[in-house]
Amino acid sequence: MAILTLNAGSSSLKFGLYQVEPDGKIEQRLRGVFESLSDTPRFSVKDATGKLLVDKSLTAVSPPTETLLRELIVVLDPFLGSERLEAVGHRIVHGGSRFVKPTRLTDDILKELEALTPIAPLHQPASLRPVKAFLALRPDIPQIGCFDTAFHSTLKSPANRYAIPREYEQMGIRRYGFHGLSYEFIATRLAEISPGLAAKKTVAAHLGAGCSLCAMQNGKSIDTTMGFTALDGLMMATRSGAIDPGIILYLQQALGLSSGDVEQMLYYRSGLLGVSGISGDVRLLLASDNPHAAEALDLFTFRIAQDIAAMASTMEGLESLVFTAGVGEHATSIREEICRRLRWLGVKLDKNEASGELISSPDSSVEVRVIPTNEEMTIARQAHALVTAHRRHRFAKPIEDEGEAMR
Repeated sequence: MAILTLNAGSSSLKFGLYQVEPDGKIEQRLRGVFESLSDTPRFSVKDATGKLLVDKSLTAVSPPTETLLRELIVVLDPFLGSERLEAVGHRIVHGGSRFVKPTRLTDDILKELEALTPIAPLHQPASLRPVKAFLALRPDIPQIGCFDTAFHSTLKSPANRYAIPREYEQMGIRRYGFHGLSYEFIATRLAEISPGLAAKKTVAAHLGAGCSLCAMQNGKSIDTTMGFTALDGLMMATRSGAIDPGIILYLQQALGLSSGDVEQMLYYRSGLLGVSGISGDVRLLLASDNPHAAEALDLFTFRIAQDIAAMASTMEGLESLVFTAGVGEHATSIREEICRRLRWLGVKLDKNEASGELISSPDSSVEVRVIPTNEEMTIARQAHALVTAHRRHRFAKPIEDEGEAMR
């Protein structure tokens, strides 16, 4: 059997094709991406060895999702052969309070998830578009939602609370956390390296266009920097991260900005882009001799180190630090500066190489690792587990109970 994973962003759509072996082991066969969806879409596919199989531009269409998925199906069919597509797993950014486990996506469930759009306006609509398109194209294939917030459902008070009137908390205004599919992969990988390592007090730093930290131990989330929305926490490529809420009041009351103006500024014009005035791309800022680029990166590493210390405070200690995602995996100078700021915690680097998993020195009080994340693998595992559980349930109960079993 095979599983297709779809990881939709605001301007890209990543996908992976995974083969399920008879022993239950899951192996990646294909991976690829549709990029520049808001401009001229480009489609590329690689096999498991990294060999480029497809690389071409596509005609821009609006809305493009169903057209893109038709293009994808044409590529997938020869690789599937006699294999059956067991399920399509989707990364859904926000699951709210209800969706804390992988869930079969139906029209009714989609309506509930769409209601969460105001909490994640940058991500939720993009997450749901391919679900709707695939339901229209292949209604016979189970669509499984895998939620970025679910990994953080283990957060307990006080880490999951805000200091606001209790009636608002009862309405669901609390800290949810995001990047959970990435953190679940990291937690699984740590356990694979060593059960003892997984038990350590660990901060995982997911640093990409979106950035967050997760304090974890024994495979569970204990604290995280993102909260009610994916705007909170660390400074990011174009997002502000945590700021004084009084600034928002000032912008609206004194400067006359609308809520839409403020939303646009905080999500799209802040962060590294806002401070540098150049770009939100760390690579471009590292290559620039503009002093504003250096100031943006200085604030970026300052905020990350500051919040790593806060995560350590929650756990009352820090034994392991993991860098992951695009910036975390590849920007050696960013890792070096963050760790320099954490020397007071006993962090010492040895060979700070992107390819090396353990990069701390033997006398470092904190083990520092670089672990490439794989959200799509997490999605494939979750989707397969849910469909397998449903299949077992189907043979154990009458056929009319199938719908509930997949929820």
